[in-house]
Amino acid sequence: MSAARSAPPRRLTVTVTADRPTRASSGLAAFLESAAPSRAAGSVAIALVGDARMRDLNRRFRGVDKATDVLSFPADEVPSPRARSGARKLKSDRHLGDIAIAMGVARRQAAERRHGLGTELRILALHGLLHLLGYDHERDSGEMRRLEERLRRRAGLTEGLIARI
Repeated sequence: MSAARSAPPRRLTVTVTADRPTRASSGLAAFLESAAPSRAAGSVAIALVGDARMRDLNRRFRGVDKATDVLSFPADEVPSPRARSGARKLKSDRHLGDIAIAMGVARRQAAERRHGLGTELRILALHGLLHLLGYDHERDSGEMRRLEERLRRRAGLTEGLIARI
């Protein structure tokens, strides 16, 4: 009798909540779990919010009085990617943080880029996750951009968010 093989434990668990769930958001959690870099371990919560709520969050936490597409809220101080290099991995039972995505902004960006809302949500979620992992495209030397490009290609996305900036 052979031993039963069990599936390896998930390294990343994603939950998605929405004021108004849409078909475009279905599969977002599974996408991010599979597209995440191998060192991502723990849990992430994604909130799909209205533009007014996002504007409030952006004003409160960044001092910018307008809705933005995606905000990341790390659960605690995340070490920089360079400090985490090597064999060390994040604990799989740790909550990495929360990601907020503005649905109105995402819809407009999807229309401008001529792809579906589901694609836009995936682009924004992947970008938000990288921020939760300690990457910062505004301060690094292209490290986050290179990783985002590699992950999005592997996941089948035709573009990433940083390339638009």
